[in-house]
Amino acid sequence: MAETCLIVGAGPGIGQACALAFAREGYDIALIARHPERLVAQTTEIAWTTGRNARAFAADAGDADALRAALRRSQLELGPPRVLVYNVASVQRARPAALDIEQLVREFRANVAGALVCAQALAADMRVAGGGSLLFTGGGLADHPTADYASLSLCKAALKSLTHTLAQEYGVHGIHVATVTVHGFVQQGTHFDPHLIAQSFIKLHRQPKGRFDIELVYR
Repeated sequence: MAETCLIVGAGPGIGQACALAFAREGYDIALIARHPERLVAQTTEIAWTTGRNARAFAADAGDADALRAALRRSQLELGPPRVLVYNVASVQRARPAALDIEQLVREFRANVAGALVCAQALAADMRVAGGGSLLFTGGGLADHPTADYASLSLCKAALKSLTHTLAQEYGVHGIHVATVTVHGFVQQGTHFDPHLIAQSFIKLHRQPKGRFDIELVYR
């Protein structure tokens, strides 16, 4: 039975590129998104081009209960994932003085808390299996915050901190926790093409125990 890669935040861009990249590595693919009906073309492409199984499940990453339920459904159908790619980005453009507090909290739940929900839900099975990877899509705003995107800057900084603390807790059990920090705007046909960025996730997952990087900077 093939191992599974779970993509949370599987919309166009890095999420879809990672799904295809890991399918080409031999993984079945579970996709979680708010609108899974929009992923039919993607799951069909994965099955057609790689021969791997791909299924989509519905959840809002900012809703912890819904996310846990989707994780359970995906595990029942495809088994516990060997790899998680958490690629959620809930974004509003607003400077700090105009930032709506409730919106900030909603975005934090999706951008950061949802990553923790996934890690907590998946780590036990990865530990039993002898290892696995919890990989998060970071951003240059974690290191170089900008006032125009105050909320996302806060969230990417928090996600980076979360990655380091999870790595300290889970790394001793052979679970690789890391972030791909993307310093640029994702755009097809450029150096920041999502399919090129997806190879950074593959590289992190391939790293052997004892040589785990916590962060891979893509610039």
